[in-house]
Amino acid sequence: MIGILDIGMGNLRSVHNAVYQNGFDPVVVHAAAEFDDLTHLILPGVGNFSAAVPEIDTRQLRQPILTFVASGRPLLGTCLGMQLLMGVGEEDGIHAGLGLIPGRVTRLAGEGLRVPHVGWNVLNMTRPHPIYEGIKKGRDFYFVHSYAAVCEDGNDLLGSTEYGGPVTAVIGRANVVGIQFHPEKSQVNGLRMIENFCNWDGRC
Repeated sequence: MIGILDIGMGNLRSVHNAVYQNGFDPVVVHAAAEFDDLTHLILPGVGNFSAAVPEIDTRQLRQPILTFVASGRPLLGTCLGMQLLMGVGEEDGIHAGLGLIPGRVTRLAGEGLRVPHVGWNVLNMTRPHPIYEGIKKGRDFYFVHSYAAVCEDGNDLLGSTEYGGPVTAVIGRANVVGIQFHPEKSQVNGLRMIENFCNWDGRC
């Protein structure tokens, strides 16, 4: 069973529709008791890191997420959800993320760079991963963000794009993967990436 986690800030309907279009029947997860029957978990999100962290903690979802990952089941974070996988976020102060992938989330910076970054950008696949199955090199995906992840370990960086320099686009470690762009808005390639995740057993 595919679960989509509700932290009060997600684009749940569009992510749900994208999963459903791939032939799966996802459920929206609100509480710890609903994790037990899940095979996969998606953490979507739109908004502010500093606002999302208290939502996770107030809803008592931090430990259930960590327990889910420790069980070896696959977790996907998209957009803000990807950023929350990191150790620390710097949006409106310093805030502790889930710490599943070591690193920080920092504001996009560059001379003359328009922030937020909005639009289609080519994804550079820097390391192979099952989530890329059937997706050709040089394809573009839809981004909307002002902050980006910076991984401590280069092995966790799976893909990047260019926006005033290299920007982290895909990260992964063990059974956890995160994508900065919106797969549900990235047409056929985004849908294929969601399908790949839903078929992934968590092993690389």
